[in-house]
Amino acid sequence: MVSNPSDTTGAALNARRRSHELTALGDDPTVDLLVVGGGVTGVGVALDAATRGLRTLLVEKNDLAHGTSRWSSKLVHGGLRYLASGRVGIAYESAVERGILLRRNAPHLVRPLPQLVPLLPDIGLSSRALIRTGFLAGDLLRAGARTSGSLLPRSRRVTRAEALRLAPTVRRDGLRGGLQAWDGQLVDDARLVVALARTAAARGATVLTRVAAEAVTGEGATLRDTRTGETLEVRAGAVINATGVWADQVDPSIELRPSRGTHLVFDAAAFGGLTAALTIPVPGSVGRFVFALPAPHDRVYLGLTDEDAPGPVPDEPGPTPGEIDFLLDTVNTVVRIPLTHSDIRGSYAGLRPLLRTGGDSTADISREHAVLTSPSGVITVVGGKLTTYRKMAQDALDTAVAHARLTAGPCRTTDLPLAGAVAGAARDHLLAPQLLIERYGAEAPAVATLAATDPELATPVAPGSDVLAAEFAWSLTQEGALDAGDLLDRRTRIGLVPDDRAAARATAEAMVAAYSE
Repeated sequence: MVSNPSDTTGAALNARRRSHELTALGDDPTVDLLVVGGGVTGVGVALDAATRGLRTLLVEKNDLAHGTSRWSSKLVHGGLRYLASGRVGIAYESAVERGILLRRNAPHLVRPLPQLVPLLPDIGLSSRALIRTGFLAGDLLRAGARTSGSLLPRSRRVTRAEALRLAPTVRRDGLRGGLQAWDGQLVDDARLVVALARTAAARGATVLTRVAAEAVTGEGATLRDTRTGETLEVRAGAVINATGVWADQVDPSIELRPSRGTHLVFDAAAFGGLTAALTIPVPGSVGRFVFALPAPHDRVYLGLTDEDAPGPVPDEPGPTPGEIDFLLDTVNTVVRIPLTHSDIRGSYAGLRPLLRTGGDSTADISREHAVLTSPSGVITVVGGKLTTYRKMAQDALDTAVAHARLTAGPCRTTDLPLAGAVAGAARDHLLAPQLLIERYGAEAPAVATLAATDPELATPVAPGSDVLAAEFAWSLTQEGALDAGDLLDRRTRIGLVPDDRAAARATAEAMVAAYSE
């Protein structure tokens, strides 16, 4: 079963590389930049720093995308909600960053997605006018961000037949067509984080998972290998804290007010073959929506909530019964066949790292990011959202470079393709199954070759699964997976459905054992 795909790009992350890099760090424990946190912002900082010529070290105490970065809606969006509340600045920034991801950074992982608001009797004239105005403003932002209309078409009204084609489960009674706009959707948020980390590694960054940073100051930290317990003192010219909702544990000078966003996971059949983001205005609110989103593995994700989440931050937050009921009640205002708890296959919740303000509701707290310098010299980046990770990383690094007077080149990440990036005719000519191309882009043929050369790797990881054992092999040899949880919950998203996770667990554990020999 064990195969060793060759690495021609230097982007391979695996247990062997991790061991070698820990040894090298012990021999020379001085770096230009230490990044703490392996979520989307942290790996974005590491990539930016490495491409600017800085000796860069990123450490993550768990796995890549272990925290909030894997619990998003998977949307790469221009900010309809922010437009509705008058936050034009963050909406424009989102539109710009969305275009960069779609066109340059990750065209293999981000796809255009139609967004449909069904025009049912419950949606009044004022709500329709507000949504239409928001969509038109979104068109202006898209044009201002120089994203082609051929990539993201302009918004329009669609007929009743078109609305039902996009969302067959919508109620027929009183349906008068719909309002359609276009946005971006990630194939998977955790895969974006892994692609960023691998690209950073290919550019010379050291990326170490299962390494905790302790006693962090602006000049370094004590690193602890959580697999062995060994420790190492690292000195750094600058330190960036990108630990998200745990940022106040690294930098006690800041105060966070996390909010929880919950999603439910359904079989695609429950929505009758959804091909658009079904966008449902929340009754009694202005500019707030629930989304039903077509997802890989024949799933639909329904979200999201925005609830205050005080108290200790868990490694894996979960939804509350009230949030589940809220999502079901909201979607059932527009669907023909009501969904019930028995239709839910799984659920997930993520915590947004919002800065505490005087507002009464986390829904009113700005989603703009902040870069803060602590008394100890640690640079902390918090807030923001997945779509704007690249700009967050750039701003944090610019601050660190100025603060520590580091010698660094200009930011290059606006035009930098990530590992696997491919689009257009080059994508069309890839010799691999379409399902693999959607997940791995230009690297899909290498994954397909693994499956073609080893019959055991050509089999699904569980009966009925669309994930091949070759994908687990690729994750272990190229994508930094170290244990079964990494394979099930982050390199693939099998773990979002508990029954699927249980069915594939034995294969994941056997693969980990085989590749650790």
